[in-house]
Amino acid sequence: MLEQQLVNGVVLGATYALFAIGFTLMFGVMGVINLTYGVYFALGAFAALWSTQAAGLPIWAALPVGALIAGLIAVLLDTLLLTRLRKAKAPELASLMVTLGATLFLYAGMAAALGTEIRRFPAEVFSGGAYSLGDVRIGTTQILILAAAIVLMLALLALVRGSRVGLAIRAVAENPDAASLMGINGALMLRVVSFLSGAIGGAAGVLVGLNFNAIQPFMGEHMMLRGFAVIIVGGLGDLRGALLAGLLLGLAEVLTAAYLSSTLKDMIAFALLVATLWFRPLGLFGRAAAKRA
Repeated sequence: MLEQQLVNGVVLGATYALFAIGFTLMFGVMGVINLTYGVYFALGAFAALWSTQAAGLPIWAALPVGALIAGLIAVLLDTLLLTRLRKAKAPELASLMVTLGATLFLYAGMAAALGTEIRRFPAEVFSGGAYSLGDVRIGTTQILILAAAIVLMLALLALVRGSRVGLAIRAVAENPDAASLMGINGALMLRVVSFLSGAIGGAAGVLVGLNFNAIQPFMGEHMMLRGFAVIIVGGLGDLRGALLAGLLLGLAEVLTAAYLSSTLKDMIAFALLVATLWFRPLGLFGRAAAKRA
């Protein structure tokens, strides 16, 4: 039973990690906790659901559709909500409150347009069967979730760490004014980050919808709470920390539900968050910023 729960925990943790690295990228570059990120998560899942039901696409093709639509919506919302505040150099609280208001508005709009009932992927999406390895069974859907999460996370890390675009993104995150003086288009890089973060969030929504076979407008609220816990445990703005903390949270939740009580698993994220703030406020990979006189 332990081996099976570890497999389930890794699959769940991979989806948490994918969600968290998009959230972390957005915060690390823009310096804003954008609460509309949970909306991208839900919209990506609904876009993939529509792709499988109305367009008849297989799930491996519906996944990039959900990610693409969520990424484009992220760029649109960022332009509408935050560009003016950046130009005015508004305080972070202003951006937080604007995204909070937008999130409440969008959730209400989604509920009115789509209804609040749980939607499910077509049965043929899950018709691939399962594989056994001793006492451990892993379904083809779980393999798809794990493989897609790993590929997307590695692709994002490779882009940020090993490309010219990633170098420009890191320069804007470190010092936007200095990056501008070096000829980097900061506004363009922020739109790229918005697209990447939204696409990652949308892809995570598709994978979580697959994992639980449940999609509804408010599914992003549930994940945002875990996203906060993951980025704090991993270290604000650190992609490696978000990856590790997401896997840790997924394993902890599954093992708690299996060996203690399923009613306690929702407490795990907040227990990890509080313990991190008590004993290591900067997170697993966070570093104190050097201050110069």
